[in-house]
Amino acid sequence: MEAILSEEPQSLTSKELIPAGRGQRGQSFWAIAWSVLRHRPTGMLGLLIILLFTVLAIIGPYLYPSPLPTDTNSILAPPSRGHVLGTDFEGTDVLALIVVGTRYVILSAALAGFFIAFFGTVLGLISGYFLGWTDSVIMRVTDFVLTIPGFPLLIVLATVWKFGDPLSMGFVLGIVGWGALARAVRSQVLSLRERTFIEAARGLGFSSFHIITREVLPNIAPYIGMKFLLGVTGAIYAQVGLFFLGVVPFSVSNWGVMLNFAYRQAGAMYSSNALMYLLAPLVCILLVTLGVVLFLDAADEILNPRLRRG
Repeated sequence: MEAILSEEPQSLTSKELIPAGRGQRGQSFWAIAWSVLRHRPTGMLGLLIILLFTVLAIIGPYLYPSPLPTDTNSILAPPSRGHVLGTDFEGTDVLALIVVGTRYVILSAALAGFFIAFFGTVLGLISGYFLGWTDSVIMRVTDFVLTIPGFPLLIVLATVWKFGDPLSMGFVLGIVGWGALARAVRSQVLSLRERTFIEAARGLGFSSFHIITREVLPNIAPYIGMKFLLGVTGAIYAQVGLFFLGVVPFSVSNWGVMLNFAYRQAGAMYSSNALMYLLAPLVCILLVTLGVVLFLDAADEILNPRLRRG
């Protein structure tokens, strides 16, 4: 990943004849991605896991009635044909809880990753390119954000912010997590702004907006994409932790709510009857993390020409 950021950009030099969106040998980005994934089964597996949970997040709530039915005769029932993952302490199907709760988890995590990437990228680009008082102000704000412990701050915000929808959760997770990316983007822009292709763009009279968006941003876009995916996994841990601790209302379906109820209501730490109720959301969190990690390994090769096979 660092190699592609340190490589001398070729925007206005020998590679300017290569069409935008094309890679080596005239291949499109999607052709390169497909070629890499075919030779990296682990990367393809990671992508399939991500797509699986994305599809569940989209269609999951439509597969089951709302509210979910309960059966007092099947409380903490073991896995069976009727209940593949068993039931919870109210007799609700655990699989249904997992599927319905996927939307909040995935959507809020994706929004958090987007807000982290957006705020961090925009502020880092402005700070690193324009320097001066703009850089000083943005970096002082960034330093302030970085000095505040993220998770304790989320707990404090949870007392005044109800997090009743994924947008609010994703936004709050995003605004407390952009600091590190802003500093990293700034450092990359500082190394790029003095390169010859940027000087050439200035000499041709291109506007600062054009230079930032068309010359600088494409060179750091792979790094930002990686940070987006890592931000998604971090947001999943943060929100599940908030729900598990019980500092936010349980008015939504969420894997963290399941963990809290499994521990506090079903006694999963003391009774094996509730073990599946506890393990199901934990396995889902593990699978999402595994999918992102496996896909990141392949994405590094897709975005970095030096790592591609001949």
